[in-house]
Amino acid sequence: MALRPRFWALLSVCRNSGRGVAALSTRSKPEVKPKEDSLGNEAVAPEFTNRNPRNLELLAVARKERGWGTVWPSREFWHRLRVIRTQHHIEAFVEHRSGQVVVSASTREWAIRKYLYSTRNVVACENIGRVLAQRCLEAGINFMVYQPTPWEAASDSMKGLQNAMTEAGVVLQEPRRVYE
Repeated sequence: MALRPRFWALLSVCRNSGRGVAALSTRSKPEVKPKEDSLGNEAVAPEFTNRNPRNLELLAVARKERGWGTVWPSREFWHRLRVIRTQHHIEAFVEHRSGQVVVSASTREWAIRKYLYSTRNVVACENIGRVLAQRCLEAGINFMVYQPTPWEAASDSMKGLQNAMTEAGVVLQEPRRVYE
C-alpha cells in the first residue's frame, strides 16, 4: 500500500502538460525537437531512371523486330498470342518477342479441365480464351498480336477464343510503334 502513493507522486512529477507521460531524464533542460523541413520531403530528383523493362513497350517506343518480308508469321510484335490444338488438348500462350512464354493456359491444367466436358471442343476454346485473358490482364498485358492461319481463322473454336479474349478486355492488335 505504501508503494501506491509514491508511484502516483512520481507519475505526477514526470507528467508533461499536453504530451502525456514523459520519461525521467538527468538533464535540467527539456529536450528541444529539431524543426522538420517539409520542403525536403517534397523535393523531386532532377533525373529519374525507370527500371521497368516493359516501359518502352508500354509507351509504344520500343523497337519491333521486323524480320524478313517473306517470313510468316511476321516477327513484328511485342507480344503474340499462339494457339496450339493437338488431338486431345488446346493450349494458348502469350509469347514475348524474345521467345519467352509470358502467360499460358491449357486444357491440360486440372483447374481448367475439371470444369470441361471435353478438352477439345468450342466451349473449351472459349474457356481457355477467358482464362488466358484474365491472366494477361493480371500480368499487365493489354495488347497482343494474333496471326492465325486462314484455316484456323475460319474455325468456330478459334472465333470463340478470339471473342472471349476481346470480351474480357484484351485487344488482339498492338498499337503502332511511335517513331521519335
